[in-house]
Amino acid sequence: MLEPAVEALPWAQQAAADDAAYRGQLAYLFARSAFYRETLAQAGFATADAAGGLADIAQLPLTEKAELKATCTAANPVGAHLCADPADVVRVFSTSGTTGTPSYIPLTARDLANWVAGSARSYAASGLAAGHRLVSTFNAGPFVAGAALAAFDRIGVCHIPVGTGNTDRLLRAVELLRPDAVAVTPSYAAHLVERAADQGVDLAGSTVARVLVAGEPGGGEPAFRAALEAGWGATVTEAMGIGDIGPSLWGECEAQDGMHLGARGFVHAELIDPATGAAVPLEGGASGELVLTHLRHEAAPLLRFRTRDHVEVMAGPCQCGRTGPRVRCRGRTDDMLIVRGVNVFPSAIREVVAGFAPAVSGHVRVRPTAPGVKQEPPLPVRVELARGDALDAALADAIREKLRAALVVQVSVELVPWGSLGRSEYKSKLVER
Repeated sequence: MLEPAVEALPWAQQAAADDAAYRGQLAYLFARSAFYRETLAQAGFATADAAGGLADIAQLPLTEKAELKATCTAANPVGAHLCADPADVVRVFSTSGTTGTPSYIPLTARDLANWVAGSARSYAASGLAAGHRLVSTFNAGPFVAGAALAAFDRIGVCHIPVGTGNTDRLLRAVELLRPDAVAVTPSYAAHLVERAADQGVDLAGSTVARVLVAGEPGGGEPAFRAALEAGWGATVTEAMGIGDIGPSLWGECEAQDGMHLGARGFVHAELIDPATGAAVPLEGGASGELVLTHLRHEAAPLLRFRTRDHVEVMAGPCQCGRTGPRVRCRGRTDDMLIVRGVNVFPSAIREVVAGFAPAVSGHVRVRPTAPGVKQEPPLPVRVELARGDALDAALADAIREKLRAALVVQVSVELVPWGSLGRSEYKSKLVER
């Protein structure tokens, strides 16, 4: 454990410390954030005292990313939630901007230090420790994940950055440099298994003992994880962050029973019903959309920010000694489809299909027939066969029936030859429109 005094702190003590930090953060927002002053006043909260503490946080309005972007101007490209003096900003990251103008995320020195501390805890939870050799595949320099790379330095590992788009070079690095661990997206981890097999590289026999996956849901899906662990001969654990809040907020220990909040003390987590916005208790067995609030942030703090990550919560003691609830991400609410009133996550479809290995490769694509979220059955699903396997109507029928039984949704299954569904050296899109 990287910081036992923090990570093993009894959760009740953590909650008390977080409440005090939250009240201070609220006062800071009222004093410095034009966006939150106006937003909270419109909701009936004229002062920080009126907004109360963490026990009252569900009364406050949620923050949508689109709301923040709507306040951006040429004079203030960050947005009206900017609180810090520009002279105090030491780093500005950005999102990729694939859907329009990038979002800019400024950090003060304190913000950056907190990001690195929380990320280091999350990665160290997997067993990564000083002296280990780690190959990373993130092309992260200008983006938020760039701060996560500093977390590897904080832990004390020998960091070997390779980046995406260098698959052959990465496999060579695994052979020659003998790393203890790799950090990669789940999609790329699966692609590397296939590529290694094509080139006669024995990944399962390599020195890699840990595969740290992050950047997209999937690493916690049992069948998908099992396939990765078999291909790599290594333990697979996942981490999760959200660019606007922090690079790596949650990290999974070797018990593999959900991700711990590495950013505890810096970030407060809630659950909501994504359809109604109503609060859902953060307790074992609960599920909902993750909502996050900064507790000690200076540059551009966020209050009740909707992440669009749909998670399930695990509670109770963990064998690693870390306290507090753990989460497993089941998918993005942005990717969710509704078929005759049933919520369907594409990642859940992939998990069911993966259970038909070795007859299938594990690659799937969902192809909605209508724009928007609501779809009429049957929902078309393309399933890729294993290498060399022939089309089999009985297999398609079995997959269709299993999906209906497991997810309570009607689908049509199209089997396609191995290699038909594209591979990714970063993240995979499970939905094709």
